[in-house]
Amino acid sequence: MSDIENTISKLSLHEKISLLSGCDFWHTTALPHHKIRSIRFSDGPNGIRGTRFFAGVPAACIPCGTALGATWGKELLYQAGELLGKECIAKGAHARLGPTINIQRSPLGGRGFESYSEDPYLSGALASCSIRGCQSTGVQAVVKHFVCNDQENERRAVDTLVTPRALREIYARPFQIAARDAEPAGLMTAYNKDNGCHVSESRELLQEMIREEWGWDPLMVSDWFGTYSSEKAITAGLDLEMPGKTRYRGSLIEFAVASRLITEATINKSVRRVLKFVERARQLEVADEEGSRDCPEDRKLLRQLAANGAVLLKNEDAILPLTPKNGATIAVIGSHAKYTPINGGGSASLDPYYRVSILDGIKRAVGDGVSIHWEMGVFAQKMLPIVDSLISHPENPAGGVIRFYNEPWDGPATTRELICQEPLKDLYFQLMDYNRNPKLNYDLFYATVETDFVPDVSGLWEFGLTVCGTADLYVDNKLVIDNTNNQIAGEAFFRKGKKERVAEISLQAGQSYRLRIEFGSAKTSRLMQVGVVSFGGGGARLGAKPVSDVHEGIRKATEAAARADHVIVCVGLNSDYESDGHDRQHMDLPPNVDELVKRVLEVHPNAVIVNQSGTPVSMPWTSTAKSILQAWYGGNETGNGIADVLFGEVNPSGKLPLTWPVQMEDNPSYGNFGAVSGRVLYGEDIYVGYRHYDLVKKRPLFCFGHGLSYTEFELGQLEIAGNQIRLAVTNTGPRNGATAVQIYISARNSSVPRAPRSLVAFEKVSLEAGTSQLLTTSVDKYATSFWDESESMWRDEVGEYEIQIGFSSRDIRLRGIYRVETSKLWPGL
Repeated sequence: MSDIENTISKLSLHEKISLLSGCDFWHTTALPHHKIRSIRFSDGPNGIRGTRFFAGVPAACIPCGTALGATWGKELLYQAGELLGKECIAKGAHARLGPTINIQRSPLGGRGFESYSEDPYLSGALASCSIRGCQSTGVQAVVKHFVCNDQENERRAVDTLVTPRALREIYARPFQIAARDAEPAGLMTAYNKDNGCHVSESRELLQEMIREEWGWDPLMVSDWFGTYSSEKAITAGLDLEMPGKTRYRGSLIEFAVASRLITEATINKSVRRVLKFVERARQLEVADEEGSRDCPEDRKLLRQLAANGAVLLKNEDAILPLTPKNGATIAVIGSHAKYTPINGGGSASLDPYYRVSILDGIKRAVGDGVSIHWEMGVFAQKMLPIVDSLISHPENPAGGVIRFYNEPWDGPATTRELICQEPLKDLYFQLMDYNRNPKLNYDLFYATVETDFVPDVSGLWEFGLTVCGTADLYVDNKLVIDNTNNQIAGEAFFRKGKKERVAEISLQAGQSYRLRIEFGSAKTSRLMQVGVVSFGGGGARLGAKPVSDVHEGIRKATEAAARADHVIVCVGLNSDYESDGHDRQHMDLPPNVDELVKRVLEVHPNAVIVNQSGTPVSMPWTSTAKSILQAWYGGNETGNGIADVLFGEVNPSGKLPLTWPVQMEDNPSYGNFGAVSGRVLYGEDIYVGYRHYDLVKKRPLFCFGHGLSYTEFELGQLEIAGNQIRLAVTNTGPRNGATAVQIYISARNSSVPRAPRSLVAFEKVSLEAGTSQLLTTSVDKYATSFWDESESMWRDEVGEYEIQIGFSSRDIRLRGIYRVETSKLWPGL
């Protein structure tokens, strides 16, 4: 610290202020003559992308946040954090922007899949493990997004109206637990307002709550483009504006200091935190160039994570695990089987090392002795699948080529200077942060994409072109799609994209067709949209597939199911539906999917339904389906992890980290989700998720903590001594397995209304068949406490509380008495 003080004493005011904003999209500012080096940030939620959305280095993709939450596995989360730390080192990043620990107050939240749970304790405990794992490698964790960043609708402007008690007990609580148990080096502020003030400008939240009350002094970083003022944000405690170059600091702060709106002492406090963060980060040796580390041990962990997060929701008649005999047939139905999503959209997107589809995972699991037949049934994606196969180019046999210019294409006779070019592995490019050639006019430029497409099916094909900017598709020099004129607003590219334009053309299998996209960067668009981020160079996405008829597809799928010995129906959402930038409008699966499931179950009642989504979807066929597996977005090893559970290689142990409502109207946030005149009322107060369902005695479709196994567990021998809880866990079934023992507490008498039960501890236990284990755990002082709004402190009331222990919030097996001998009041941790 003395070195930092010495450095600060030598810095000019201009130099100090320069350190308080990034120098570019991912890096802090360096001052080499003061030996202050730059550090690199990288997203974050389910993998380390590196510094480029476009032409980046491939990365490990771990399961999404809800999948990790569903493991209820502290050791697994530590290992996942450790893996992400190692990925950071390989990509030259000193800091990971994650984990995301916002609360899933509604299934409709666009980024709900990034977060762990609707429960603050589960979120905070698992996040702490992930953070400790990451920081054990020397990589700094920047936990996000503080606080109440729980919807995408107007997320820059929306004013979250939340009671002090709900703020403390629900929304800030995961961050408080992480601060106490893991001490992440950084904190990212949310875009939204909280009770009238943008979080990044709230002295009450940043300075008074976190730094003074909690005693936690992290580097506070704005979300990207989430700084809205100069002196107000710095005075509140926001240290670092990202990304650079600055919009609100620099000369504006110099003027504010000269005008005595900010003191240099205030500047010094933020500079001190920046230098402390940089000093810690630079003790780590990271790669000079972004690289990859696709290791066998990583693949093993990724597969374990995918399988352990899968939740067996139903399994009547013990249909699972499947045990197909040699010569048996399995009908695999649904577009998700082939076009398997492995992650959500937006900040969670990355270029994975590889991806294993469900169809491939099933084929590997059963081997050559079992016949696999796939039928799409219904195409269940919002946009057409990205063109990532059947393409080649003389200069890139595995894809295509994009060439950049400063002038537009203006017909076949166009002559213009080629500035640079890049290979493409698929026909999706996102140029948010592309600036690799100084000769390119990054503010306004153009590009031509070319590749040769050889269809594998003859007939009518449909192509879909989406763009942030302008783009036209030519096939063999014939204009097929115009997405330059008469554009319609869409949801892609963080809601700055234009609606996908679709055209059909007849193609012959085996024949080569030249695809060409003429692209103009974001500023060429005639339709300007207010998005959630600045999108720089823009981007484009070309999808394609053979034209399919829904009714014919369902008929063929139903016939295949009727003939098969076993049937697996793969349904769900993908990154088109769940993404940074927009919320879902309803809980329904894509059109016609429910009809597909219904028809298949009519001809094959034992069909297994596999759903992939980051948050709950409607399941109107639940009473008919005998076996349902919730599989989330499982990362690189999605297909293998799902197959491991389906065929019994792994005994499922996942538990729901959120309540699954029957319908959207049952959710406690119903009527209070989404911006209304620039505000959103958190009307459910502290009764988020299962707390609400327990309060109103409403039965959800599947309760919080629910998850079945291929074996059975029993609990017994409960002892409570002080804050120590001891009990025996026994595997009474026929298979080795694991389960999450969940400990809830219920206040018998209280001076304020409380939830009927709240999760206060949990432990994951693995047991061989027929064996027992004595489990010892403890609860902290917050287990019996509430936020006393009249005192603005935590209050622990004297009295008796009921300890409830079980395998879900509705499956309580043991009860005991927990006593608080004296009342206490305290602030802080």
